[in-house]
Amino acid sequence: MERRPAVVYLDESCLVNDRSRISPGGAGGLIERRSDGRVERREFFLSEPNTTNNRMALTGAITALHLLEGVSWRSQVLLVSDSEYLVRGIREWVPNWIARGWRRRSGAIENLELWKALAASNARFDTQFTWVRGHAGHPKNEYADALAVGAAKQQGNSAGIMMSRFLQWLEECRAAGRYLDYDPDAAFGTLEMRLLAGEQFQLDAGA
Repeated sequence: MERRPAVVYLDESCLVNDRSRISPGGAGGLIERRSDGRVERREFFLSEPNTTNNRMALTGAITALHLLEGVSWRSQVLLVSDSEYLVRGIREWVPNWIARGWRRRSGAIENLELWKALAASNARFDTQFTWVRGHAGHPKNEYADALAVGAAKQQGNSAGIMMSRFLQWLEECRAAGRYLDYDPDAAFGTLEMRLLAGEQFQLDAGA
């Protein structure tokens, strides 16, 4: 089967970071892959009326992989998130929890049902997770953040993958003087080649 890498930028939002209060949350993702020689972009977003940043980070990743299960191709998938909880968890904690029968050495595993769901979805793909610093000017991370914040505020859900508005958003940013030298297709191409070359991405891979 043809290897067709996909790159997914994920972000999450929680409007009230106080567990004693109701906290609407959202998550969003920008999905990129090459199709017929061009970079194809899709997106999704979702929301919950009362949640946490960590739960939305996990739910966003689960949703991304679930949506990719419905496509007619299978690929390597690089998931890029600014949630260290998500990235370090799936890379470092989950293998140890599974080896111990989903137990920690001490205390309960927070969000256990979501970690199990993510591990199950993750096993169906050749996946890698890597971290990007949030709110540091990375255009695709910033766009995923905009999707997540919008979903949290409006309590909206995309009900699946939809055509992405990333390029329109990028043009709006450029009109305001931002990201003038950023080439989104070239940025994807660099990651695509690294994946096709079999690179194992580090925790912080500069994606």
